[in-house]
Amino acid sequence: MSDLFAFPLTFDPDAWPASAIALRLDVRDNGREQPFHCHRKGQLVLALRGAVTCTVEDGIWLVPPQCGVWIPPGLPHSNRVSDNGRIGLLFVEPGAAALPAHCCTLAISPLLRELIEYLAGQAPDYPADGPTGRLARVLLEQLASMPAERLYLPVATSSRLRRIADALIADPSDRRTMAQWAAWVALSERSLARLALAETGMTFGRWRRQLHLIVALQRLSVGTPVQIVSQDLGYESVSAFITMFRKALGQAPTRYMADRNLAENRY
Repeated sequence: MSDLFAFPLTFDPDAWPASAIALRLDVRDNGREQPFHCHRKGQLVLALRGAVTCTVEDGIWLVPPQCGVWIPPGLPHSNRVSDNGRIGLLFVEPGAAALPAHCCTLAISPLLRELIEYLAGQAPDYPADGPTGRLARVLLEQLASMPAERLYLPVATSSRLRRIADALIADPSDRRTMAQWAAWVALSERSLARLALAETGMTFGRWRRQLHLIVALQRLSVGTPVQIVSQDLGYESVSAFITMFRKALGQAPTRYMADRNLAENRY
């Protein structure tokens, strides 16, 4: 099996002129995180099994099953994959498709997933006018039409808010009040409220719920029961957790994950 963390040392996607190159990698160890790096090509990070977290300078992006995170060309990023996960990487030549100039989480259709899987089995030096080249053009047209999902946690790298985010990711059940968090980072409650709104466009409470949503999706994607996830996030009842989840994503957790895992049993 390929090792995601050895990949940058053994393969340079920028060395190939193809409009799109794909890789499929199994990851055995979630205790390490890929160092920050960037490519001339843009990159789509696709979760084929398990969950992937992408970190960029101003935020954290979750890649649950049936979704992908688009990372524009030249943007430094780092990836972490859940235990025994499988990851798909699609590298796109700048200007080859009408893709966003900013990071975003994209829903991935079964057709697009199959196209990426197929391309991952092809050599990167395929001719542009051959069958694989024509397939790559269809793939990129499909990718540009995929809808975005809001699975992003905005937070600046050097911010005091990042310290709170790191603490909550380490222990998402921590139910300290905003006043207590403010004191922890040597701010007044009002200053923390202003900082959260200025940096994220969200109130502190909404920002914390977004973090809970990201952690919940990570754990649900590897099969953790809803009741356990609810307890791990510090919710007083399962129904309160389900209400939060449904308000954010429009579906209860079980239905949301079932809809996105329909294709996963094939892999």
